[in-house]
Amino acid sequence: MPHDIDVALVAPRYLAGPGDPAWVTVALHRACRWSTAEDPLVPRVILTSPDQLAQLRTTPDPDPNEPWWTLRHAHHGDQRAWSVTFGARAPAEIIAAVTDALTDPATPTTSWGDPYEPLRAAGWHAPRHHDGHTSPEGMSSPDGLARVDRISHQGARTASWVVETSLHHQPAQWRAYLDGDTPPHLVTALFAALADETPLVREPHRVPHLAHTHGRTSSGRVSAETLAFALERRVTSLAQRPTAKPRATPPPGPDGPAPRRAR
Repeated sequence: MPHDIDVALVAPRYLAGPGDPAWVTVALHRACRWSTAEDPLVPRVILTSPDQLAQLRTTPDPDPNEPWWTLRHAHHGDQRAWSVTFGARAPAEIIAAVTDALTDPATPTTSWGDPYEPLRAAGWHAPRHHDGHTSPEGMSSPDGLARVDRISHQGARTASWVVETSLHHQPAQWRAYLDGDTPPHLVTALFAALADETPLVREPHRVPHLAHTHGRTSSGRVSAETLAFALERRVTSLAQRPTAKPRATPPPGPDGPAPRRAR
């Protein structure tokens, strides 16, 4: 007989803790046909895209502040090689926003918009404090617990993106790093996931302390069936995504989008 299960609803979502990594890995394998390289003697997962250009690797490290998730893409055409990393405590749903955008056949691979727009719409603002190494072009969440910034490295062609969740002057809860060649639509997808105000579902005993003390955590009940089939529904939905129709390249000049000024 169907029964309900106690869950915690956590907001903002960047405080929710890691969640289920299968939300990313199983979806890539089953819906997007990424192949696996399994070694039962090594505690890691390696997934490779069908075109062999992208790879997702999870390498658990004893230090949870070190990157556990690494997404890499090889040089291809006009697109330079790029990489994105996430720490162990990064919510799987936020990581999935990036992998979903990467694998979506209907998503344009270029973006002329402002990646900060989803953050501004959610009330994020310019950070009030800088450490001397970050850019004043960054953004901070309304509660001050999450930050996005641009970091310029000497001699680098483009600036990198850094996302961090932490209390002021405390070690980071989790950190993400996107190198400067990461496609703009993936950056925008990540920022939109950060700004999403929909609470994330977690097991009550797995809610991080920071979420209890500085977030909004409420109790709820969902049916065991709903919880058990959530990943299955996600896989089905991703597998059924439509392919984009070919679109003509917009002409340069006043009738087309102007390239953004390099920072």
